[in-house]
Amino acid sequence: MKKTWPFLFYFLYYAAVSGVFPFAALYYQSIGLSGAQVGVLLGLAPIVALAGGPILTGIADKTRQHKRVLSLTMTGVILWALVVPFTDSFPVLLTLVIYNALLSSPINSLADSATMAMLGEERAMYGRVRLGGALGWGFMALGVGPIVENYGLAWIFGIFAIGMTLNLLVAQKFSFVETREQSPFGHGIGRLLSNPRWAFFLGITLVAGLGMASVNTYQFTYLAELGASESIMGLSLFISTFFSEVPVMFFGNRLLNRFKAQGLLILGTGVVGARLLLYAAFNSPEAILALQMLHGLTFPIIWIAGVSYAHENAPPALSATAQGLFGAAVFGIGSGLGAFLGGILMSTLGGRGLYFIFGGFVLLALLVILFIQRRFPSAQAGPA
Repeated sequence: MKKTWPFLFYFLYYAAVSGVFPFAALYYQSIGLSGAQVGVLLGLAPIVALAGGPILTGIADKTRQHKRVLSLTMTGVILWALVVPFTDSFPVLLTLVIYNALLSSPINSLADSATMAMLGEERAMYGRVRLGGALGWGFMALGVGPIVENYGLAWIFGIFAIGMTLNLLVAQKFSFVETREQSPFGHGIGRLLSNPRWAFFLGITLVAGLGMASVNTYQFTYLAELGASESIMGLSLFISTFFSEVPVMFFGNRLLNRFKAQGLLILGTGVVGARLLLYAAFNSPEAILALQMLHGLTFPIIWIAGVSYAHENAPPALSATAQGLFGAAVFGIGSGLGAFLGGILMSTLGGRGLYFIFGGFVLLALLVILFIQRRFPSAQAGPA
């Protein structure tokens, strides 16, 4: 069962997330919030996660209460989903966003830590286990569009609550690394951040996270701008998942063996930049649907590479903390900046301008980081 429970966890988790996250910007707009307010809500959550992820995963490592921390945070986000539909007050929603961002920040990292521990020597098969998340995301993406069209956007929160409640039961089957070796929490974090290899690794993941945030957060807003229906929006996620992400996840172990973690990360970040530029160049719903086929060479390989690198390079007794730092770089600083700046660009330049600027920035930033990295040989040494 070492693969079954993590597979089911990812399936339910990403099914729940895909039911609410892609529609969040549309929901906030539908209750009368301004573009600036939407940008603040969407941009603030990843910034909170930047601190919350490493802190809560660090607490789990320090106390060795990984399952308890995971269960409590999952319960908290279920309560969040039950409350949000009953308010349209921006200050209240701001408070709820901070609350949810803090509690949800360690969930994925703790699940990744448990999965790698349960796989043991088969950890190269992580991609196939994580394939459950792609399937959950894809199935829900196809079904949630018609639900929203017929019953309204508020239903996304009920879908999320149901999925997370079921997943809370699955999480009780997780097991984590048991170790007597202790590394002081602050010392371990310092070792990671002062290591040149980790610094460049986190820099690239931050840039990748910024680029992916513009797709994850504003793709549906862009499609609405182009006249697409909610069903077309759901179809776009279905295509990117089943025809692009699923094959890459399935063969993730082969890609990891061929390119290694750092090579996959660079490849994925480069394709992120190219994908955004293509969004800007071909601005029609049909073109966006076709470009979804590039998705498999972005998030899936970036995530496989990042989880593998973090696991292999984690200090003793800080496996969950290392995953938390990786998650914070991608979904913390990167996503926060992407969502916040993307909101400003979307309201002033529209979707086409947003994707042109972000695509160019991602490619330029990646080239700059790689150029600097070549000047520091120590940043290229070691595993990964």
